[in-house]
Amino acid sequence: MSYAIFRVEPINKLSDLSQIGSHNKREKKAYKSNPDIDITKTKNNIDLVPLSEKYIKGFYNLTKEYKLEHDKRMETMRDDRKKTFRQMVDDSNNVVADEMLFTSDNDFFKNMKKKDIKKWADTCMEFVYNDLGYTKEQILHATLHMDEKTPHIHCVVVPLIRKFDKRTNTEKWTISKKQYIKDKAHLSELQDKYYQRLIDNGFGLERGIKNSDNEHISIKEFKKITNKLDNRLEKQNYLMTRDYEKLEEKLKTSKPTITGKEVKIDKDTYDTLNQFMNTSKRVIKDIPRNQALFKELTDYTKSYKDLENEKKNIQVEVRKLEYQNEKLQEENNRLHNLIYNILQTLKQFFHRLLKIGTEKDKDDVVSEIKEYHSQDLYDNFDLHDIANNTSKGQEIYDYLYSNEYDYDDRDIDI
Repeated sequence: MSYAIFRVEPINKLSDLSQIGSHNKREKKAYKSNPDIDITKTKNNIDLVPLSEKYIKGFYNLTKEYKLEHDKRMETMRDDRKKTFRQMVDDSNNVVADEMLFTSDNDFFKNMKKKDIKKWADTCMEFVYNDLGYTKEQILHATLHMDEKTPHIHCVVVPLIRKFDKRTNTEKWTISKKQYIKDKAHLSELQDKYYQRLIDNGFGLERGIKNSDNEHISIKEFKKITNKLDNRLEKQNYLMTRDYEKLEEKLKTSKPTITGKEVKIDKDTYDTLNQFMNTSKRVIKDIPRNQALFKELTDYTKSYKDLENEKKNIQVEVRKLEYQNEKLQEENNRLHNLIYNILQTLKQFFHRLLKIGTEKDKDDVVSEIKEYHSQDLYDNFDLHDIANNTSKGQEIYDYLYSNEYDYDDRDIDI
């Protein structure tokens, strides 16, 4: 069974838009770099939404009111902050346009008559209008390519809208992709709608793999990302273990000097503690990035596994990837366990400092544990354990209660 394929690629710069237009409109005389294109069949291509001029000129025609609004705003702008319309569009965080690709595989189009391919193309455009919500005026160009190995549609849209600006209390022109495709979850819902629309119109297709953008990554690229994460975890594990062992050894031999109410530790121990704390902070800060990368690799592995039934020749590679993924997960779990143990050891050290440290030490501890708490590294009970029977106890409890946290029954000495 063939898959219904709908993908979206952002176009971030007008120079990129120009190159895409040259390809989509077949403006070159020959395509030696792309052997899939047969120029002799280009006459069979069908413009679903025609564009007689080049993409850049078409873009400026489509956004002329947006440009007028921008140029007027620049009239009252300081010279050092003025930008041309093109500079503003290129420098913004928004896309300048989106390119949508609709296709399937060779089996789907095999022996299909041109009128049936056109019916499929019209159904795709109905999806653009009715499900995505674009108007014909927002479509820069849409074309059905029949001169490559597999028929496919390139539909380039400019998500130009009028949007209310709270700062100026007025409506302004802007380009906003999120108005039509909010995020990956929304894109997945739209792909479901696209699939259903094709089924309702009599096209026998299967829903493509969820989050199928992952299938674009090659085995080589996957291994590159895997090695990157593996090296990062190995290095972090090494640094944490090294500095933790140093600190543990120092704490065993360090003898604090007590002068009145102050307790002093030697500089060497203090420097070792600082080094460990700095390393801990770097590793903790990297945890979200590691988890995001790990999730990405997991998604890739799932995608390859789904493709296993269709592509028998990658079965061996899939097993290798799953094995590598398991090893990464084990390494990730080891690192999490190590960090957990370190945080528990730090609780005792923080508690000790709150009892015998200088006032500056105590203030530093309070700031540190608040930061750990805000990052969910310490929970409410952890802070209670650290604060219990110390001079900073009331300050820490006030911090917790002021944030309206709920507590279950537990004996706390204040």
